[in-house]
Amino acid sequence: MAETGASPLPPTPPAHSPLARAEHFVWLTARVLEQRVFAYHFLRGGADPVETALDAYRNADGGYGHALEPDLRGPVSQPLHTGHALRVLDAIGRCGGQRVERVCRYLTSVTTPDGALPAIRPSQRGYPTAPFVPILDDPPSDLLATGPVVGLLHRNEVWHAWLFRATDFCWQAVESLERSHPYELQAAVDFLDSAPDRPRAEAVADRLGRLVREQRLAVLDPDRLDGYPVAPGYGPGEHHFPYDYVRTPNSLARTWFTDDEMSRSLDFLAGEQREDGGWPIRWRQWTPGTALEARPIATIGALRTLSAYGRPLS
Repeated sequence: MAETGASPLPPTPPAHSPLARAEHFVWLTARVLEQRVFAYHFLRGGADPVETALDAYRNADGGYGHALEPDLRGPVSQPLHTGHALRVLDAIGRCGGQRVERVCRYLTSVTTPDGALPAIRPSQRGYPTAPFVPILDDPPSDLLATGPVVGLLHRNEVWHAWLFRATDFCWQAVESLERSHPYELQAAVDFLDSAPDRPRAEAVADRLGRLVREQRLAVLDPDRLDGYPVAPGYGPGEHHFPYDYVRTPNSLARTWFTDDEMSRSLDFLAGEQREDGGWPIRWRQWTPGTALEARPIATIGALRTLSAYGRPLS
């Protein structure tokens, strides 16, 4: 029998269960990478096929490209692609060893003068790119690109010279946040959840939670979406919910929301599954192909969040 990376399969869930509908959607629409990731998380698939699929996106410089992040097309390595790759490796328990040493060498090569990462380097120019992604000749350090990467490396106990200044940048960035927006705050949480100084992380997270509520950056009542503003520059209806900040119950951001607020947001997430079995994307869709590639990623993320909170899937 040919090796699929998903054998042996568990009993097939009921045909109309959320998991069965999502599985059909993934096999119908997803890239090979997301098919392998789905199989790993929900069909007892192995980690090796995931890593093999991910390697197709890796470049000789140690970074990742080739539209791993669907909104950035073209072959060139970019920090956002590389952060995506690290999230995949972390999810399958492979965020370490020589593969991550190569990644850290790439990160070192693209570091800004203050020791952090830009979101997009000018090498992206000339390739199709989402219109809401700016390409600058001298891109600044970006918490969105740096925070999740630093958090992942700390969580996996990776020690590399690049981490020292990048960690300092993240502390300065999260401690100085005042007016912010949801994606930036998600990046802050990704850093704080694994930052080595736990008392300091808890203090910053407490302040950021108050900021989220004061600036109404999370929809606390999904039945009243119109009562919550969409951040400037975001697409119509690009709201964020408690589950966007608190993807697992042990996140520092869990204290930002009451049990009732968290439960209602998870109910809303479960109800967002579409008739085709997949979950929607909320950000601006600028071309059909990228939306098609992004929806399986969003679907696996929704399933993993619901599973982390013990919500029934099968």
